[in-house]
Amino acid sequence: MTIKRKDVAKSDTWNIEALYPTLKAWEKDFKTVCKVQKPPFFSEMKCFQGTLATSAKQLKAALDTFFGMERKLRKLYTYAHLRHDEDIAEETYKKAYDQITSLYHAFAQENSWLQPEILAIAPATLKKYTKDSKLKEYDFFLEQVVRLKPHTLNENEEKLLALADQALDAPHRAFSAMTDADFKFGDILDKDGKKMPLTHASFGLYLRSQDRTLRKNAFSTLLGKYQQYENSLTELTSGQMQKHLFHARARNYDSCLDAALFPKNVDPKVYHSLIAAVHENIGALHKYMKLRKKVLGLKEMHLYDAYVPLVDSFDMKLSYKEGEELVIDSVAPLGSDYQQALKAGFKTDRWVDRYENLNKRSGAYSSGCYDSMPYILMNYKGILRDVFTLAHEAGHSMHSMLSRKTQPYHYSDYTIFVAEVASTFNEELLMTKLIQKAKTKKEKAFLINEKLEDIRGTMFRQTMFAEFELFMHQQVEKREPLTPALLKKEYERLNRYYFGKDVAMDPLIASEWSRIPHFYYGFYVYQYATGISAALALASRVLSGGKKERQDYLNFLQSGSSDYPLELLKKAGVDMRTTEPVTKAIQKFSALTDELEALLK
Repeated sequence: MTIKRKDVAKSDTWNIEALYPTLKAWEKDFKTVCKVQKPPFFSEMKCFQGTLATSAKQLKAALDTFFGMERKLRKLYTYAHLRHDEDIAEETYKKAYDQITSLYHAFAQENSWLQPEILAIAPATLKKYTKDSKLKEYDFFLEQVVRLKPHTLNENEEKLLALADQALDAPHRAFSAMTDADFKFGDILDKDGKKMPLTHASFGLYLRSQDRTLRKNAFSTLLGKYQQYENSLTELTSGQMQKHLFHARARNYDSCLDAALFPKNVDPKVYHSLIAAVHENIGALHKYMKLRKKVLGLKEMHLYDAYVPLVDSFDMKLSYKEGEELVIDSVAPLGSDYQQALKAGFKTDRWVDRYENLNKRSGAYSSGCYDSMPYILMNYKGILRDVFTLAHEAGHSMHSMLSRKTQPYHYSDYTIFVAEVASTFNEELLMTKLIQKAKTKKEKAFLINEKLEDIRGTMFRQTMFAEFELFMHQQVEKREPLTPALLKKEYERLNRYYFGKDVAMDPLIASEWSRIPHFYYGFYVYQYATGISAALALASRVLSGGKKERQDYLNFLQSGSSDYPLELLKKAGVDMRTTEPVTKAIQKFSALTDELEALLK
């Protein structure tokens, strides 16, 4: 039975007390930021309105004040959202989370005049300001603002968009509440008729079980629950797509994809080229699925058979502490400073909330803010995949820590496009270390199978998601309604294309789209595929190189958002404007499939 949050050992939880010792301390800080009960809440910024064109000094003062206030809000938000995710049904922290979320929206609304007013400064004057030493620390920020001029509205229109944001977030909030709190999956039976509790965390565990009855029952029960609510989930998804379309049209973008990519200076060709490159090499995935069917000895292979390890007499079960040691050991190629910082985070500073508890947010993530340590949410179950998830989130956390140490607040965050590079890079280091330590052919085969699953899940699966997400957005752009039948038909078609003829399509797979939270994020998933492509290329460069290659990568981790993502990656040693990294990643997948087949013979 899943334990309640109050029964979790403190040593297994993240150290949020380092951020605020108590909720009362958080509430006290909240009141210093939110001093009044009705708007305007942020009068400190009001005095700058209408004055930005007067001097570079005045513009700098306004930006200093704006980012200083945002920094305080981020700290408040981080505490509330982490506490909320510990138990999303707990009312106390739910209230705090709603309070800071509402205040954050108010901050955006009240300061929506800032960028339009910057853009209203005469171009010659603004250019002069950007060369002023007083504004040197904001030169790239101002460059980005100017670049967005065609898609920045006037002051009143920006305010209206900001006012709409909280209401337009409702589909995502409702989806999270349904799937993480309201949905209960009950017990399922294994081959011996034993009852097994099904949760989001145990679902992945059961799909890897050698017990085919358990796998099938987990698959059918969980997806059956989502299918049961397909009309509601379709409406929530449609609402989110409409939100993206609203913003794209309001800001004069040609499409939702353009609206998502243009601010990061990522050409839409990168998105389309990713899908095209995977299509051109889809035979590599079909070859792997054919091998999987053969090794498992199945007359008919289903998607609930797609995750079970192919080396059935070997498995790696690791305690959390064993997994932690492996991750620390694996990052040695990045130098002692990096390794010691991660070790302290895991062992001394309590970055990680380790295990599942009742109503805890599912999945895993890395979070934090400029004034906190990185925080990692896990739902650790003891399988090797969990160790890779820990390595993945540790990659994010170290990226965050190094960026925050090196960059000023306004450049300390990084775009998702580069975020997934740091995380999958660490997974590659872990796999390299494990394969080096493998003592038998069986162990090596098991690990190669795990690596194949990692690339399959991150490269092929996420590209399939990206293709489906593009389809949904294009439908709403054409004013075509999203219906359960339409979405299921397209999702099943993509599964058939990606997995090939050696995999039987269970009708329930057509409903799987409705459980993917990333579709609410707006063209997020493609960055997993580009991220693993870049990470594999950079890991190879670091592992086969010397001090320069390592330092190039560490410089990338320290860069935050001080340049556009494609430029940061190019400086690190990989050009994502070409399809070469994607193609090479798939070639590696194909070569590993051949190596696995040889080992299993």
